[in-house]
Amino acid sequence: MEQTEALIKSIVKGIQEKKGSQIVIADLSGIDGAICRNFVVCQGNSPTQVEAIADSIRDVAREEQHEKPVRVVGLENAQWVVMDYTDVMVHVFLPDVRVYYGLEHLWEDAPLTQIPDLD
Repeated sequence: MEQTEALIKSIVKGIQEKKGSQIVIADLSGIDGAICRNFVVCQGNSPTQVEAIADSIRDVAREEQHEKPVRVVGLENAQWVVMDYTDVMVHVFLPDVRVYYGLEHLWEDAPLTQIPDLD
């Protein structure tokens, strides 16, 4: 569990380094049938920023935790990028795509932690 928490901290750091915003962490560990332990959801304001956030997450997680994503999907159009770290799934959205899918609300039983935006 400590390893997962350390990975989440590195992921959040990677998001914040590229000014990603509205970070939410959903704890899915208590939900039967969940595909992972945690979702980390955030957004960037343009496809370029979404891609930069994903790159930063990958770099920081590799440097600090020696973790690489099992799979990354969505970089082609960078509207919704999903990074699979097995126990942690990271979702980087454009704002309108995030609102449309409402991913955080699909797991209403999960405790949500909101990380304040950096100035």
